[in-house]
Amino acid sequence: MESSTIFDDVFRTMLEKMPQLAVPLINEVFGTSYPEDVKIIQKRNEHQTQNGRIITDSHLLIANRIYHIECQSTDDSTMVIRMIEYDFAISLEQVQKENGRYRMYFPQSCVLYLRGIKKRDTISVEIVMPNGNTVEYTVPVVQVQRFTCDDMLQKHLLFLLPYHVIKYEQEKELDTDSEKWKELLDEYAKIEKYLEKNFLEKGNEKAYRDMVELIIRIADYVFRDKEKVKKGFGDVMGGKVLELESDKLIQRGIEQGIAMERKKTEAAEAEIQRLKKLLEEKNNKQ
Repeated sequence: MESSTIFDDVFRTMLEKMPQLAVPLINEVFGTSYPEDVKIIQKRNEHQTQNGRIITDSHLLIANRIYHIECQSTDDSTMVIRMIEYDFAISLEQVQKENGRYRMYFPQSCVLYLRGIKKRDTISVEIVMPNGNTVEYTVPVVQVQRFTCDDMLQKHLLFLLPYHVIKYEQEKELDTDSEKWKELLDEYAKIEKYLEKNFLEKGNEKAYRDMVELIIRIADYVFRDKEKVKKGFGDVMGGKVLELESDKLIQRGIEQGIAMERKKTEAAEAEIQRLKKLLEEKNNKQ
């Protein structure tokens, strides 16, 4: 992952490897109640417009509804213009003819802001039609730093977890002896325990490893100028060597393979001895 696109890369990696993590976030934002194992179809993110190609961060189909989430690390006053452009392109692909008239269905969209706490919960733009009628296009915003560590865990908002560490990036006095460092350690001890319970104990070791890796990737970027903190964080989240079930299974498989080969060898040797004995008996009779 390139450091310049680390936030987008982590976002897309979670959607690709663990799309079910987006379900509690969608439920939180749009008031839905999808189960976490609901079927998710990832639609293509590349769209052609008259102004050229545009690429959205996400384009999900869940229960016949389209969802679109954009990940934004910095405030951008033109974000709502980009969102309506993205949504218009998506809705053009979903145009349906109903009762002799074409109808466009805009997706359920939101913007995920990773930094800061803003006063507004939505962004909007007024569209003035030629007849003077106006339509307000409004998109909710999700502000990651409004959620505490406990909020994320209680609401199962694991999709936000890798970005939680960003709240510490402006802590100029952060070092491994500070109170903020102790606060960070306490929070990530909770997170690690939660991941163990919800992934490891349920046999999903790959998801556990993936989440820990993504959390560390963003922490490495956030603490890139604080080598001591960066190393300490890596030791906390990734330094513990775990003999996970997959490792045990691999070792067990190796041992079983060796045992099977040994049995095959013993059986082959026994067959050779049997044939030798038959040959000797035949020669003695002659």
